Amino acid sequence: MKVFSKIDELREELLKNRQNNASIGLVPTMGALHDGHASLLRAACAENDYVVVSLFVNPTQFAPTEDLAAYPRTFEADCRLAEEIGAKAMFAPTPEEMYPEGDSTWVEVTGHLTAILCGKSRPTHFRGVTTVVAKLLNIVGPCKAYFGQKDGQQAQVVRRMVRDLFIPAEIRIMPIIRENDGLAMSSRNAYLSEDDRAAALVLSRSLNEAEELIKNKGLRDREEILSRITAIISDTPQAQLDYAEIYSFPDLEEIDHLEGEIFIALAVRFGGARLIDNLVVSI
Repeated sequence: MKVFSKIDELREELLKNRQNNASIGLVPTMGALHDGHASLLRAACAENDYVVVSLFVNPTQFAPTEDLAAYPRTFEADCRLAEEIGAKAMFAPTPEEMYPEGDSTWVEVTGHLTAILCGKSRPTHFRGVTTVVAKLLNIVGPCKAYFGQKDGQQAQVVRRMVRDLFIPAEIRIMPIIRENDGLAMSSRNAYLSEDDRAAALVLSRSLNEAEELIKNKGLRDREEILSRITAIISDTPQAQLDYAEIYSFPDLEEIDHLEGEIFIALAVRFGGARLIDNLVVSI
């Protein structure tokens, strides 16, 4: 696997592969790779001739009070994992390479899709995400780009951006990968103390309870289901609820009576870690 930090050098490498009619896949990450990222890489390597994994802790999607400086960085381990799975290139640019002096262009999806859920408590977050993803798609020019369902709102925001800007890349959204006890894999799980790690299981437990109420007990009232979810989370002393919400899926529109596909989404703080999780339920 080749490692690139410069845009021009990566583009030169990709041009040689395109001349041989190679299909290009992109897996955008912020590093600290885990089995969730590995699942994206495996899918990309199975579906493309040449896979680029980007490793860039994007400063523009962090608010000043958030964990940019503390975000886990495991570059050597990330490179080993990506190479073992079959990635051909690691793109690890500096912030100065991605946001050169004088850079003044933003890419932003506006409206309801970015105003709800994480967009409500992190109002500049998705502008940073869509700007950096647009840059990566423009740099790499992939046939397919791979994102995880754990960041379910983000995945739909990226899909909307790609659709609206006529970017010729297929956005592939892959299933959430969980630990054996149900905790969704996340780089931020590294922040959890032993007690907070045990408490964080309330995320998957409350989602499973909601699915049980909908599928096996026939409950269809949004507010009643949310009340049950928040009660479960409130019973966990370490848990500080940011949001628990239900929307239609995949458009994330407001609904009262549940039907079709629905998106149940949670964000909860445990100590210094803010964790998100979600579940898509078909009715």
